[in-house]
Amino acid sequence: MTTKPGEVYRINLGLGGKVRLMVVVSREDSNAPRALSLCAPITTKYRESAYEVKLGKLRFLREVSYVNVQGLQAIQHHELSRPVGTIPASKMAEIRMALKYALNLEE
Repeated sequence: MTTKPGEVYRINLGLGGKVRLMVVVSREDSNAPRALSLCAPITTKYRESAYEVKLGKLRFLREVSYVNVQGLQAIQHHELSRPVGTIPASKMAEIRMALKYALNLEE
């Protein structure tokens, strides 16, 4: 399986976690050494920080939502089934900027 940046999946975070929508933020790589994708959670809670990107209410979201890049997680591909939606390219550009900020990759 190869995931693509911007794909949104429902992921069961298990033990005390919950099923949560997460967006793939890692690059598409069919030759990756591990079957993992880096994903950021989608939340409805906004804390007015540079770590969050407003998505609005996309067709696959129940309400106005945000991507929280502070919640970055590596997700194994066997935990993914099929994407429930895709984040628009303009919003993915904002998510990449938030990741640069979070990882102190500013130029």
